Amino acid sequence: MKINGKSFRTIWPEDDGASFVVIDQTRLPHRFETVSIRSAEEAARAILTMQVRGAPLIGATAAYGLALALRRDASDTVLAGAIDLLAKQRPTAVNLRWALEEMRRAVQDLPASARAAAAFTKAQAIADDDVETCRLIGVHGLELIKAAAKTKPKGEPVNILTHCNAGWLACVDWGTATSPIYQAHDAGIPVHVWVDETRPRNQGASLTAFELGSHGVPHTLVVDNAGGHLMQHGKVDLCIVGTDRVAANGDVANKIGTYLKALAAHDTNVPFYVALPYSTIDWTLGSGRGIPIEERSADEVLKMQGRLEDGSVVTVDIAAPGSPAANPAFDVTPARLVTGFITERGVASADRNGLLSLYPERRESAA
Repeated sequence: MKINGKSFRTIWPEDDGASFVVIDQTRLPHRFETVSIRSAEEAARAILTMQVRGAPLIGATAAYGLALALRRDASDTVLAGAIDLLAKQRPTAVNLRWALEEMRRAVQDLPASARAAAAFTKAQAIADDDVETCRLIGVHGLELIKAAAKTKPKGEPVNILTHCNAGWLACVDWGTATSPIYQAHDAGIPVHVWVDETRPRNQGASLTAFELGSHGVPHTLVVDNAGGHLMQHGKVDLCIVGTDRVAANGDVANKIGTYLKALAAHDTNVPFYVALPYSTIDWTLGSGRGIPIEERSADEVLKMQGRLEDGSVVTVDIAAPGSPAANPAFDVTPARLVTGFITERGVASADRNGLLSLYPERRESAA
């Protein structure tokens, strides 16, 4: 996607083969900066501190991080240790473990002398596959937006509400929830996006609004609790969100607050779609009850970052001194509240049968 007219991915290898580059998302929207990562330890830190975030992107980051570890030492001990280090940084998003297992399978039977090169090749393949997968999600999701556009008066935009950031910044390119939006916009279909601010880290305000604005997509930032009001007043035609893990029965784990949006959409008969790549489905879990929910630092709730008039970026306290805070990073939306899944293979109902209709090869292994 584009920033100031220039196309970017969120992650790419450097020519020296000893590092890769990511966009530092903790600096956005006030500064656009990149960071070179030169070890598995630095990759793990980037994932934990959310310099990179979004289920597909942290999977790609971990893949490159593992490749860097094997470049230094391709022994079985280092392979196992690097996988363990990277996997434990973010427990909810299944793409992290999926990417590392893909990497393990690609190198474990090779001699040590061949592992580093094979690992970099596989990491690049994972990144390239994510780009194509997200593009195809957009192709299928575009049909839903086209259908909604036909019900609108000529020239009136399709109003889409999203939550958190499931855009290209959460992936390698295109995004999941935003891929249909970008493709509709680029095809000349009028669209307008309601962007939830997404407390406590404000990924909607700082990331989704940033990337939509950079690409020229009309959007309006709203507080998290405005979504239900907008739906009640007919100002939302459909909701499209991303996800960090989907259980085999269709239950969806996504950024905290998604469940409340799904409840509001259900009550107001607004279609609620979840966009996801195949790598986000956890076929080993029978329901969302088994999805681990990451509990992050209370500081994310108690403090906020912003830019002053002089351009400096500061962090300030926003809560009463001494107040404790809880910070569950995700919630689980039951499949019954989801209208359908938008995947690289098509659109399906949000249940076990719907998933298996798209991925019949998983019928024997699904929980």
